[in-house]
Amino acid sequence: MEDFVNNVRNFSSQGQFSQLCEYMNKSWTFLTKNVSNLDAALEALDMQEHSLGMLYILCVKVSLLQSSGVATDEEFDQIFSQVSLFTSQCVGEQVQYSTGNFAQMFHTLTQELCRKNIPIRGIKLLCMGIGKVQTHAAQLTSLHSDLCQLCLSAKCLKPALPYLNTEICDISRENGWYESKHFLSYYYYGGMIYSALKQFRRALYFFEQVVVCPASTVSQIMLEAYKKYILISLIAEGKCIPLPKLTSQVILRFVKHYSTEYNEIVQAYASSDPAKLTSVITSHTTVFTSDKNLGLVKQVAVSLNKRNIQCLTKTFITLSLSDVATRARLTGPDQAEFYLRQMIEDGEIFSTINQRSEMVSFYDDPKKYNTASMLKEMDRDIQSFSELDRKLREMDQSIQVNPMYVQKVKNVSTQEDDFELNSSSSSTSKSSSLLSRLMFK
Repeated sequence: MEDFVNNVRNFSSQGQFSQLCEYMNKSWTFLTKNVSNLDAALEALDMQEHSLGMLYILCVKVSLLQSSGVATDEEFDQIFSQVSLFTSQCVGEQVQYSTGNFAQMFHTLTQELCRKNIPIRGIKLLCMGIGKVQTHAAQLTSLHSDLCQLCLSAKCLKPALPYLNTEICDISRENGWYESKHFLSYYYYGGMIYSALKQFRRALYFFEQVVVCPASTVSQIMLEAYKKYILISLIAEGKCIPLPKLTSQVILRFVKHYSTEYNEIVQAYASSDPAKLTSVITSHTTVFTSDKNLGLVKQVAVSLNKRNIQCLTKTFITLSLSDVATRARLTGPDQAEFYLRQMIEDGEIFSTINQRSEMVSFYDDPKKYNTASMLKEMDRDIQSFSELDRKLREMDQSIQVNPMYVQKVKNVSTQEDDFELNSSSSSTSKSSSLLSRLMFK
């Protein structure tokens, strides 16, 4: 173990971190056989000078924690404290040489925290870990999905919002350890978080990203995301929004085949008949409960009632509560008043209710769009679009100089030139043949 520590010190002092990674990978088996000496090795190393070496030792300890499956609470607390201290004080430049191992350590800790039913303890740690792996704020890492999973399990959603609200334009490769499941999980969990916060349009976008992800086969997470996509689109838009044309046909055929109950909800919703929708929900309650979508399904039923009321505001200026209930197909004036009050409070409609006459008056949007706050909002949107345009230009430039892209373009242009040459030769030969026949004639 002394030789191991000395080698870590020598590689680190010379700045040979790539060579240190190779040495540590070869020493993995040795470290797993000397677990009792790992804490002594950690104490012999300096956090600022030997962050990479300490990372590998902690990775070994965490991996053994998972493989044993019988670690006591004291042992887990010790390892968790060591990882927390390391994450807060380690040198990010050294960690970047082995982001794959760093991320895997956090994946294992996330599973253990959820298994022990203490996910809230890991939220702050994951936020620190993301900061060590990211090279810029708009980069997606595999730790993002772990953070969202912990936030959902702990029912503490706000810590994930700064990351979810940041538009992603790059994905961390993590030394080849990044997998598609991390991408799918991030957007799936993100969609669930936005759904819980009733930010349905944002949730719809996140679930869409899961379904349209290029794939030759469909994973379970894609199917679950599609089911939620249907329900959220009904709540947010009042209809099932078709998926983009870039969606694989294999995916479309598969998910539609295994979501027939949800397609029945779409058809019932389109009829604008709450009774018909309730009948479909009742007949498939077991399926929706099994999919853990019953809560969303009930919100779909509520949204249909509200949408029927919103349609009345486009036609009528005043109506009695009884007329509202009849035209919106509600059970009675009390239910109509309940929905009206809720919609007025949420700003979904602009209306007043006269309690004495039981009459409802509908108004246009009283909001004026010439205020200072509105101008600030417009300016913020313009800056956001400008930043998006800048990022797209940078991505376009990087693609144009990518060797793989250049080679592909060359191959395509060569094939086109050959095709044109063959076509020209064929045309010339045909013309010569025709000319010779005319001459002989």
